[in-house]
Amino acid sequence: MARVLVGCKRVIDYAVKVRVKPDKTGVVKQNVKHSLNPFDEIAVEEAVRMKEKKLASEIIALSCGPSQCQETLRTALAMGADKAIHVEIPEKEYEGMTSLHVSKVLAKAAQEEGADLVIVGKQSIDDDSAQTAQMTAALLDWPQATFISKLEKAEGKLKITREIDGGLENITANIPAVLSADLRLNEPRYATLPNIMKAKKKPMTKKKASDYGVDLSPRFDVVNVVDPPVREAGVKVESVDDLIDKLKGAGVV
Repeated sequence: MARVLVGCKRVIDYAVKVRVKPDKTGVVKQNVKHSLNPFDEIAVEEAVRMKEKKLASEIIALSCGPSQCQETLRTALAMGADKAIHVEIPEKEYEGMTSLHVSKVLAKAAQEEGADLVIVGKQSIDDDSAQTAQMTAALLDWPQATFISKLEKAEGKLKITREIDGGLENITANIPAVLSADLRLNEPRYATLPNIMKAKKKPMTKKKASDYGVDLSPRFDVVNVVDPPVREAGVKVESVDDLIDKLKGAGVV
């Protein structure tokens, strides 16, 4: 049975309207509701289902970030993860953290924990980079299967259906492997009150990025953050000819 490492990112809750800071250096995060990234929640659910099917022996949830990430990890533990690793990173350093930094942490953690599978969400809903799984697989030199919507195990291999631009693609992958979960892979369960209480007693290890040999030096500078432009009102036309004239005037046709 496989040991599964699951990435769990703390993000601004999907229901919150994001506001840009007055100084245009980023978005407002103080006193704003945060939660487990929805795609990572799907990754946790899939790992738990694997354990229920006796395909996984242990689930390890990992999160990088400030102390508040412990709440995010407790959510994963309440869903069914066995233990957690909190890679504590001060808020200021966390602001400059990239997918590559996270991938290096995940790769080292996977090696130290003896993980056979690394599962993450296909992307986070804050920066939408969608590259952590790919980078982690490259660092580990493991097979990767991204944007998966169906996962089965047969004859010691993973049978995977993944979503691509043209529809669906069926592939097989050897274990160990790195996977990224798409929206249609499953529907995450709600953590029950008894499981939330049990999660408080499950082990959580605190680490630093330096423990994994990861240098968190920023690789970019944020020049300016602005709200997207307000969409202009549409114009009604009386006929197809008028529509064509409007499109020609706008240089579309």
